[in-house]
This record gives sequence, C-alpha cells and structure tokens, in this order.
Amino acid sequence: MLPKQERLTKSREFAYIYRIRKSVANSLLILYVGNIKQNKAMPTKVGFVVGKKVHKRAVKRNKIKRRVREAYRELRKAQEFKLKDYKHLIFIARPAIIESDYSQIFNAVEDCLNKASKRFGE
Repeated sequence: MLPKQERLTKSREFAYIYRIRKSVANSLLILYVGNIKQNKAMPTKVGFVVGKKVHKRAVKRNKIKRRVREAYRELRKAQEFKLKDYKHLIFIARPAIIESDYSQIFNAVEDCLNKASKRFGE
C-alpha cells in the first residue's frame, strides 16, 4: 500500500484532474495526469479507480486495484520513473482488465506512464 501522503483521497481532487483532461490510454487502463509540481519535494499523489462497469462485485474490483497499485509501486521505485514531477496521477481500469494477469497489468501501467511522459513531457 502507498503511504497516505501519496494517495489521492478527496473527490474534489479527482474532479479537478478530470477537468484538466490530460490523459493517455491503452486497452486496459486510462491514465489522467495533473499539473507539474511547483515544489519538487512534495510527493506525487495517485488515485486508482475501478468502476462498477468493470465488474459488479467489490471483491473483484478491489483485486484489480491492488494489482494496479502494486504495479505502479514497483515502477515508481525504478530510477527512470518519468512522471515524478507531476502533482497527481489517476489510473482508471477498463473492462478488459478482468481477464488480465499481473504481468499484463504491469505492462499496461508501464505503457501508460511511458505514453504520458512522451506526450506531456517533463
């Protein structure tokens, strides 16, 4: 689990990031990217969303969230993590993620982060 200061928890923060509309996507995930940080010492806040359209059972939705969160956590530790200068990131799962295993989810998270760093720069 991510530390509390690195989690996006307030609905108004989610709404603000959605309003900015800076996003990239692949077949499993959508990644919304916030603005660039003014203070580089502050951690990047991350949110994970799995809606009821993905699966109606909360157990399945939570399992997907745990997998996406773990993939992000592993990639965040990597030296070449490119989006550390952004304030907020939101990962939204798509319905195709239900049939995916962890390696596919890991690759999807990595793909989204790479696409966002290319599109929005640093």
